[in-house]
Amino acid sequence: MDKFARSDPPSQTAFPVARAGYPFICVAAFTTAVLALLGLTSLTLIGLVITFCICGFFRDPDRVIPVAKGAVVSPADGKVIAAGPVNDCPLLSGESMKISIFMSVFNVHVNRVPHNGRVKEIDYYPGKFFSANLDKASEQNEHNAVLIEMEDGKPMCVVQIAGLIARRIICHIKPGDQVIRGQRFGLICFGSRLDVYLPADITLKVAVGDHVKAGTSILGQFT
Repeated sequence: MDKFARSDPPSQTAFPVARAGYPFICVAAFTTAVLALLGLTSLTLIGLVITFCICGFFRDPDRVIPVAKGAVVSPADGKVIAAGPVNDCPLLSGESMKISIFMSVFNVHVNRVPHNGRVKEIDYYPGKFFSANLDKASEQNEHNAVLIEMEDGKPMCVVQIAGLIARRIICHIKPGDQVIRGQRFGLICFGSRLDVYLPADITLKVAVGDHVKAGTSILGQFT
């Protein structure tokens, strides 16, 4: 039987929400309350729907993380839109294996660390806001690249990419931090895309079209 562990303490609420979502939820709830006091029934109902949708966008469910040696887990919920070898990683030299995950507004937005290691470098790049499922989004959109040195010294790069709707990238970790597989490290507000670059000797466990979950789905395996 596969073994699992928790990378973060379990939440103390039945419906955990990412802290970054609190301002959006409060504004929506306050506006809805004002509309209700003014007796604007139709607008109040619309406000309630929007408030509940924002709560859903920022949900942050607990996850149990596979502990299999050499496993690399998904950093995001979403659909795999690319998986294969490339030579254009922003922080890695030579050939690497790239997995791109597209997050829609219906997916959980919280991002998790794919593998144990130490944060070596974080580079932020301002850019445009093309739809995140386009190939050019990897290079031209606003993005935040996190380089992690895994326990065996191999490098891994995780890139948070803004999209057409997503206009805010959040990253809680910094260079020098020790991180563990499945640990929460940031989020992209209202969906977008994450690119993962791994050493070329990894064996991929996903293919284009697969749906993955952050922290629980295994993207690849080192032998």
